[in-house]
Amino acid sequence: MTRQSLSHSQSRSRVQHVREQLEDDIVNGRLAPGVQVDVEQLVARFAVSRTPVREALQQLEASGLVEVLPKRGTYVAKVGIAELIQMFEVMAELEAMCARLAARRADPGVMAEIETALHQCEQEATSSDVNQYYYANEQFHQIIYQACGNPFLVQQTTALKNRLKPYRRLQLQMRNRIHQSLSEHQAIVQAIRQGDSEAAATTARDHVLIQGQRFTDLMSMTDRSQARVPVGSTTETAALQA
Repeated sequence: MTRQSLSHSQSRSRVQHVREQLEDDIVNGRLAPGVQVDVEQLVARFAVSRTPVREALQQLEASGLVEVLPKRGTYVAKVGIAELIQMFEVMAELEAMCARLAARRADPGVMAEIETALHQCEQEATSSDVNQYYYANEQFHQIIYQACGNPFLVQQTTALKNRLKPYRRLQLQMRNRIHQSLSEHQAIVQAIRQGDSEAAATTARDHVLIQGQRFTDLMSMTDRSQARVPVGSTTETAALQA
């Protein structure tokens, strides 16, 4: 590897590290929706120049996790209730499409990957560790996306999934939600295993679509998350430096 390519690789690695850490902060509520992201504080926190921080924020903006307000700065994206409902409705349909195609197209090798991902979810659910289950859950869904065999659909589904990360993770903090989620995963896998494309689509759609009490609970969790780190407070600064 040449010195130039090595330098480029290191720069990309720094950008990826900053982006992944900020994504994790948003998902886990350390950076709540509406909180301003201070570039200088991030430069100090990650011990990097402004360039990788700005590139990471550009990537987060592209995925919709942060928004840049002219002359005001960069903020963790805050979604209104109406928009959140719309996004979950579209997400549910995208997940249904992926599951429907996976039931028709998953070969034995892909099916084995799906079963392995489900087993990992089952293991993490026994500990009731939200973080560990979340990552296993994320991998489970991503494998089903790939199993659909439609790269464009995978791209669109993944982009919206990333936009909804903070809210999908918050759902797992609801009482008994992890075990309910696992039961829904098992139903999805059973339908894919049996090649029942419509049952796979229906179970995947219902798994993601939030209605009634589940939506009320999510709104309550979201309000608490947003109140956790008020904009401009000393707590906000501490969260950025954590």
